[in-house]
Amino acid sequence: MSLRFAKYQALGNDYIVCDAGDWNVGFTPAQLTRICDRHLGLGSDGVLWGPLPAQDADFGLRIYNPDGGEAQKSGNGLRIFCRYLYDRGLVHAAPFRVWTVGGVVHAQVLDKGRRVTVEMGSVSFDSARIPVTGPRRQVIDEEMTIGDATLRYTSATIGNPHCVILRAVARAEDAQRLGPLIERDARFPERTNVQFLEVIDRANIRIEIWERGAGYTLASGSSSSAAAAVAHRLGLVDENVNVHMPGGELQIVIGENYAITMTGPVAKVADGTLAGEMFT
Repeated sequence: MSLRFAKYQALGNDYIVCDAGDWNVGFTPAQLTRICDRHLGLGSDGVLWGPLPAQDADFGLRIYNPDGGEAQKSGNGLRIFCRYLYDRGLVHAAPFRVWTVGGVVHAQVLDKGRRVTVEMGSVSFDSARIPVTGPRRQVIDEEMTIGDATLRYTSATIGNPHCVILRAVARAEDAQRLGPLIERDARFPERTNVQFLEVIDRANIRIEIWERGAGYTLASGSSSSAAAAVAHRLGLVDENVNVHMPGGELQIVIGENYAITMTGPVAKVADGTLAGEMFT
């Protein structure tokens, strides 16, 4: 057994794309974990499986984390998948729609694939939709105690859950130390992505990211979308926000009802073939 793959990276967030036409039976969690393993497999921040048939979109996509679980939505993963479709000749300059578990998004490939714009959908702060335990409410600027740290947080969903923590300075060590504890805190029944947010000025923020099911991450499109929306909801930034991460920058535009449009780069890394022996 062998399986063709393509590898791309978006701001240092790398994904393996496995075409559903070549491998139509899906993957087991153990297979996904092995593919993503940087010593025993190819190494990646996740696996993209598509294009799949979709009723309400032009293409369907399933997104998997390195722990073998399924992600509802990934901004970097979506941009990578759109670039893959472009490289396959399945899309061109015109906008198109992609179905994910977290909802349908509209996308457009720019600059011959080097940049992609994705309309990520609308951010909600509704505790029932995120979800966050407790009475139904808008989860805005609440307090939590994690270990020896007392934190102010705002929760949001853009098809997947996020917990955004405002800090004077966003530090990688905070994301690495506190991120895994917050991800699995009991108030988040489906776990959560975590962002430590630093506001630079009205048009720029910096974030450090702990990604649900993946760990410390150099960049994330959905995290950028959620963090920018939270900063705007708190009155700290305007509608156009540059999100700075260790892996680079994304441009976020916040529209009516917190509709998010994200634009950022994609680069191809490799084509190849997965050997069946890898899974034994």
